[in-house]
Amino acid sequence: MSSAEISTNKKPKKNEQTMDEKLNTLRAGVLGSNDGILTVVGVLFSVAVATTNHFTIFIAGLSDLLACAFSMAAGEYASVSTQKDTEKSVVEKERQLIKTDFASELRAVSDFYRFRGVTKETSDKIAQDLMSKKPLETVVSVKYDIKLGHYMNPWNAAFSSLFSAASGGVFPLVAMTLTPDAFKWPATILAVCLSVAVTGFLSAKLGKGNVKVAMIRNIIVGIITMIIHYSIGLML
Repeated sequence: MSSAEISTNKKPKKNEQTMDEKLNTLRAGVLGSNDGILTVVGVLFSVAVATTNHFTIFIAGLSDLLACAFSMAAGEYASVSTQKDTEKSVVEKERQLIKTDFASELRAVSDFYRFRGVTKETSDKIAQDLMSKKPLETVVSVKYDIKLGHYMNPWNAAFSSLFSAASGGVFPLVAMTLTPDAFKWPATILAVCLSVAVTGFLSAKLGKGNVKVAMIRNIIVGIITMIIHYSIGLML
């Protein structure tokens, strides 16, 4: 058995989460929080316009909060599970290619460095050195940007989305049901605008986007959501 084959059979050590894994969990949390805020306030506005019964409004909002949280969690779990399965499939494919067509895998690694400005002679040496030590880890990193042994965790994404969606939905629910009647509408509008501005800020930071634009966009979407559901409530 060649040294390359021996290396591919070694199990990767379990290290702490990579930055991509952490960002994926945070992304799920930010999206879940934003969805929780908007879906709950939508239901609250529709119901609160149609009835003044506090218990009815509270139960409607709470039911939607729970439904949204579990729906988001299920969606994230399914999505990230698919991604994880795809990554594992790719790794197994490359494991077989290393055994059956090592030369082309070696060439792919060499080309990776050559296309980044390294001379052919040097890139060949780098590829030979890396492929003699960690062939599978090198190939999946070069060809797919996958860190061997570090797959996206669907449970982390699901729980992050679950708790953040529930937490986000609490803001409009508390504002609408616990604020005195004279202030419940402006208090809920303010709570929604502030909370979606925060999620806009966080999403822009995670995505390295324009913070101001993201916050304004989220606030506008929140206001439109409230207007639409308020109008629906008037028709009930």
